[in-house]
Amino acid sequence: MRCGDITIPTLNAFVRRTALNPEHVRDLSLYLVSIATIKSFVDLQKKYTDCGLLVVSASLGEFEVGISKDGQSLEHVLFMYNLGVKQMIVIVNKMDATDPSFSEELFNEIKNELSTQIQKIGYQPESVAFIPLSASHGDNMIESSENMPWYKGWTVERKKGNVTGKTLMEAIDAIIPPQRSSEKPLRLPIQDVYKIGGVLTVPVGRVESGILKTDMKITFAPSNIKTEVKSIQICHESINEALPGDNIGFRVEGISAQELQRGFVCSDSNNDPAQEASSFIAQIIVLNHPGQISQGYTPVLGCHTARVACKFVELISKIDRRTGEVIEEAPKFIRTGDAAIVKLIPTKPICVEKFADYPSLGHFAVRDMRQTVAIGIIKDVEKRISIRDKVV
Repeated sequence: MRCGDITIPTLNAFVRRTALNPEHVRDLSLYLVSIATIKSFVDLQKKYTDCGLLVVSASLGEFEVGISKDGQSLEHVLFMYNLGVKQMIVIVNKMDATDPSFSEELFNEIKNELSTQIQKIGYQPESVAFIPLSASHGDNMIESSENMPWYKGWTVERKKGNVTGKTLMEAIDAIIPPQRSSEKPLRLPIQDVYKIGGVLTVPVGRVESGILKTDMKITFAPSNIKTEVKSIQICHESINEALPGDNIGFRVEGISAQELQRGFVCSDSNNDPAQEASSFIAQIIVLNHPGQISQGYTPVLGCHTARVACKFVELISKIDRRTGEVIEEAPKFIRTGDAAIVKLIPTKPICVEKFADYPSLGHFAVRDMRQTVAIGIIKDVEKRISIRDKVV
């Protein structure tokens, strides 16, 4: 990738233009790339990832280490698949370090081996772009490499027609944006709450589904506070409605900033309003726990912007983490590397949803001992009928 093509003054001009015209942001193609290690997948949970970029090394011995039992390459693929990431690009980097340099034979060996492995996990190799790369030299990043004339490009098979290209940038441009449906009921997890001028209460967050409109009757879960949207702002500009993906602030009346908090979920009072979860069933993978997880274990669970301790009240079954088949019913414990179906009960009020209905509110990370010990997706939720309604 060429560095330095955009000067600081030019970049600053782009920033100023975006700030002056927030609607312009919706018409741009913007890519946010997060580099995640196994232990930092909690950060991946905070964003709904559209596509996974798996980077493997073609350098002597490094690829073999990455896909070995103690390596992390296939673990990353497994986690992406279990988190519902449907699209993937495979980057075979350090092609300049092969012997001979830019070896077609080695690239094909790596591609064939990875195709077999990712198919076992659940991905179809025909729908994955495999790209030979030399990031340090810029080969096949944004321009086709003269060092690899044998590489004819990648083809991704899709129902609506195949997509072809040669470079990484073309593969990224070919990613299908997820349908963050504006037709679904509103779900807006609260990131923060501000008190403006000592009087106005302004929650901020990102619209995950549905549309937030001015004058809309809304409900905050799990507290079940009901109020009305008075105004909405994005990038300091007033708008009449906020769409999925918009990071916004909105003013409400009759509620103090102390009554709302990070982790609450805003929804439309008249269209499937969000509710407190009394318990939920989840499918988890244990990443890194020094001992055994058994009934009664109570770590902190991070789901969307909420953080609440949850108790493992039942280990329903241990499953094959690749196929989902049941290995053992009602296991006494699970440990690192195991996948399981479990039942959890929050120790404090929290709003979560089924992953199938609201993906960004249905996947979570389990934190304990200052590390992520497990990740999971929510299969079913038992909602609590609220008796704490507050209408303002």
